[in-house]
Amino acid sequence: MTTDSPTHLNKRELTNYVIDQLIEERKQVWNLYCSVAGMESFKADKPIEELVEDFCQLSVDYISLGQFGLYQRILDGHERRKGIVEVAEKVYPRISESADAVLRFSERYQQLTPAKILNQLSDDLSTVGEQLAARFESEDELINQMRA
Repeated sequence: MTTDSPTHLNKRELTNYVIDQLIEERKQVWNLYCSVAGMESFKADKPIEELVEDFCQLSVDYISLGQFGLYQRILDGHERRKGIVEVAEKVYPRISESADAVLRFSERYQQLTPAKILNQLSDDLSTVGEQLAARFESEDELINQMRA
């Protein structure tokens, strides 16, 4: 996760900067998800253990960037544009649910064993993939409102 943010930007420019970072990290998370899930067009050269570890780290970074870089300001009541607040109130439960799913997945796979890979990884990946897809859709709704 990139934590360097330009200090010379006004609030709207800074928000757009964070949105751009969020979208870039989201692409990276999805590409890594596809590698872990073994989707053909995203074959990786790393062993599955490394891919899962990388996915867990990057997905937690991505969730954190959204939470602390973008959503917290809205939740704290610092957003003045009513349309954004309304969309945020609508989509935030889905965003929060997906964050919980990513954190559960990451916690579960901190210690990866062959048995977990064989017996649980596929189902858990499916669940976290569905949550990420729902999150992306919700984020897009909020981002489109923020950039309007």
